[in-house]
Amino acid sequence: MTATDPTLVYDIRNSRYLNITGRCTLRCQFCPKHNGSKQVHQYQLGLDRQPSAEEVIALLGDTSTFDEYVFCGYGEPTLNLPTLLNVAKEIKARGGKVRVNTDGLGNLFHRRNILPELAQCVDSLSISLNADTDTSYQAHCQPKLKGAYPALLEFIQQAPSYISDVQVSAINGLSNVDIDACRELVEAAGAQFKQRELDVVG
Repeated sequence: MTATDPTLVYDIRNSRYLNITGRCTLRCQFCPKHNGSKQVHQYQLGLDRQPSAEEVIALLGDTSTFDEYVFCGYGEPTLNLPTLLNVAKEIKARGGKVRVNTDGLGNLFHRRNILPELAQCVDSLSISLNADTDTSYQAHCQPKLKGAYPALLEFIQQAPSYISDVQVSAINGLSNVDIDACRELVEAAGAQFKQRELDVVG
């Protein structure tokens, strides 16, 4: 690898993270990339193109040595859905576990329900909620797609019917966000709530 090669995989603790897109459906004001950094730990995650499944599969390594493989970078992995699905299927074929970190807008973006496809090769989902009202979601996450917050709530409602392990997170410390209301919303959907802290990445 040269210094200019993109970081497609990176390891945190005992998991291997897969960085498959720099594109995103949100412009979250608390995201480090909007404050001049695309770094997590020692890894630079900026991408100027969407890698193919073959490129990522070549970097998977021995699946038995990792607790799980996590699709997560500074982009929204479901925007590169063909690569996500093909890589995830390969990981599952090798006996590995797959998690997808998502903003929950994949159905809105693709204009169809992608959960049945994800369910075939994904063990767990981590969905970012980040706000308990449409108004605060618009303020903090600045979605590029219309109807984003209702679509996110619908995705959270649907996800546990397809995938058994669904975590939904919100960030403690964002202004005008009621963390307890977020928790209630998530648990009512049958998902597990995860509280994150502002400015803590990775």
